[in-house]
Amino acid sequence: MTGNNVNKSIIEKLFENSLWNSRLVVLSAVVASLLTAFAMFYIATVDVWFMLSHLGDYVSSDLSGEARIKFRSGVVTHVVEIIDGYLLATVMLIFSLGLYELFISKIDAAEESENSSTVLLITSLDDLKNRLAKVILMILIVKFFEHALVMKFHTPLDMLEFAGGIALVGLALYLSHAGDHSSSHDKTH
Repeated sequence: MTGNNVNKSIIEKLFENSLWNSRLVVLSAVVASLLTAFAMFYIATVDVWFMLSHLGDYVSSDLSGEARIKFRSGVVTHVVEIIDGYLLATVMLIFSLGLYELFISKIDAAEESENSSTVLLITSLDDLKNRLAKVILMILIVKFFEHALVMKFHTPLDMLEFAGGIALVGLALYLSHAGDHSSSHDKTH
C-alpha cells in the first residue's frame, strides 16, 4: 500500500466513524421527548388531583338540578381532557423509546424482562410510525368525544353530521384494526 492509499484509508475511516457517531444527535430528541412525556404525565395527574378535590361539591345541597347537570358535564369533559393528556404523554414516551432503539441502541432491560410489554419494543421506523399512529388516532377519538359532549344540535343536518363523524371514527378504527391483521398475516406467511 502506498502512503497515499494509507492516508485515504485513514481519512475515510475517520469520516465514516464521524458519520456513524452523528446519529447520537438523536439523543437530544430522545431526552426532549422523554421530558415532554414526564411533563404531560405530571399535568394530567395534577388535573386528576384537582378534579377529585372538587368532587365533594357535587353532593352540595346548594346545587340546583341544572347546576348539578352542568357540574357533571364539566367533570365528564375534564375526565376526557385527562385521558387526552395521558395519551399524549404516552405518545411522547413511545416516541422517545422508539428513537433510542432505532438510532442509538437496543434497550437491554426491555428485552431481558419477562414482564416487558411488546408495545414499547420498536423494531423499525414503520413499527414506530404505526404505534404512534394508533395512539394519535385514540387522541383524535377522545377529542371528538370531548367536542361531542358540548355539541348543540339545532337542525337535523347537525345530527346527520354528528352521525357521519361517528361513522368515520368507526371506519378509522376498523381500518387500523384491519391493518393489524394484514401485517400480522404477512409476517406469518
